Amino acid sequence: MAHNLFERRPTTRRNWPDLLPLITIATPNNSRLRDQRMACPYFMPVAKLDNGNWPHPARLPLGLGWSGHCTAPRHEGETPAQDVLEEFCNLGCASGCGWAPTERLWDAVRFAVSAPQGRNRAEGVADGSPRVLLLRYVCERNHRPVAHGDVEFDLSRTTWVRRHDDARIQKMAECFLESYLKKKPRETES
Repeated sequence: MAHNLFERRPTTRRNWPDLLPLITIATPNNSRLRDQRMACPYFMPVAKLDNGNWPHPARLPLGLGWSGHCTAPRHEGETPAQDVLEEFCNLGCASGCGWAPTERLWDAVRFAVSAPQGRNRAEGVADGSPRVLLLRYVCERNHRPVAHGDVEFDLSRTTWVRRHDDARIQKMAECFLESYLKKKPRETES
């Protein structure tokens, strides 16, 4: 039975596995929030970063480490140093980065993936494997949601059914999906 990952329910020993797919990042400077991980909204991932210094790269917000460039004003297209990529871009929130503007809509972005059963069942998926994956995103400012929504990917046609208007968020969703599909090959094969 699928659960809405964003529904407020008490966490019990029985339902805690339902919460695992929500992968997030927060500022590494705040020890209280160290376990939350979200991608910086100004980070434009470009390629997998295989030589990152993370103990568990699969636990990163986008599922792997990524190299890329900054899209923050006055830093558009600049490639951050390796330590900045590791500490802030892949694991940071814009509030901790010196390149991010002080006036901004978002500090961080979270992603989660689900395969809506009703939608997949209605489209005649007989073997139980999903045809459509729904990627949910939440954009945060000061650790509070300010925007959220869904992007949708059709596995059988390998195409985006619904994309995000912001190229940065769409690219992060693509990276997140790529990482997710590599981890779940049997569950998502048609």
